[in-house]
Amino acid sequence: MTDPKPLTEKQKMLAGKPYKAFGEELLLERQHAKEVLFDYNALRPGEVEKRNELLRPLLGRAGKVFFIEPPFRCDYGYNISLGENFYANYNLTVLDCNRVTIGNNVLIGPNVSVFTAGHAIHPELRVNEVEYALPISIGNNVWIGGGAILNPGVSIGDNTIIGSGSVVTKDIPADVIAAGNPCRVLRPITEDDRNQFREA
Repeated sequence: MTDPKPLTEKQKMLAGKPYKAFGEELLLERQHAKEVLFDYNALRPGEVEKRNELLRPLLGRAGKVFFIEPPFRCDYGYNISLGENFYANYNLTVLDCNRVTIGNNVLIGPNVSVFTAGHAIHPELRVNEVEYALPISIGNNVWIGGGAILNPGVSIGDNTIIGSGSVVTKDIPADVIAAGNPCRVLRPITEDDRNQFREA
């Protein structure tokens, strides 16, 4: 019986295993994403359709309606899945070394960072360029405030709000307002919140 074929660095990355990011395959894919995003971020403000035409083939999936204010940065693009009616404000950074799954009707404030990538704790391994990446999931109808940071492996439930400047290190459930560093649940979203803008 022959030994199974060893995993490529890309296969290790997507499986959440330790990997090295500077092999030829991954380096070329990151360079491709940078080239696409250079053109994307350089377009004039009114060229929205042209921006989306550039970005859609780079992403793993995008709904019919999505709007990402430039500048936008990501590592690969193909690991990002956007639901319908997605909006992100300026300076969204997504290190999509693993899958980033975003639901429908998600709003993201400016300067938000989504990090699937991490580095080894032991300095010897870090020096040897060992990395890991864990998937991130954002549910439907989520609002993420400006300056928030999502760390590897976290999940945010449907309808939840993440306050500005929060650092999300653990899963946040559905139907809550959460904020802080580390981010924690402050309170549930209630029927009283429905009445906040009743006359709007």
